Amino acid sequence: MQHIGSNLHRTIQKARETERGELMKYFLERINPGRVNDGLPKMTMGHLGKLIEKIPTKDLYYLKRVCNDSANFSKKFWWELNPKKHTEEALAKSKREFEKRDREKRMRG
Repeated sequence: MQHIGSNLHRTIQKARETERGELMKYFLERINPGRVNDGLPKMTMGHLGKLIEKIPTKDLYYLKRVCNDSANFSKKFWWELNPKKHTEEALAKSKREFEKRDREKRMRG
């Protein structure tokens, strides 16, 4: 006969898994390799949790989709988390830079 604790351990561990926690693990798996390559320490669950604590779970799914669609996951992740990048001035500046690059491409080719 098995001890009752052997069955409880599996139940407790399963109950602690959350949708948000799974997203955090996903982000860490994608961000940490780039950090290690750049000589930075790996990000922990606690650090990431503190960074995204005010972001609703539905917005984390949006962040995941946007980062997956970009060429550089980590760069897009950090850009999206920075609120200064989303002000009217920053958006206008990035629009001007994009239009400038677009004009240069058209003139070349």
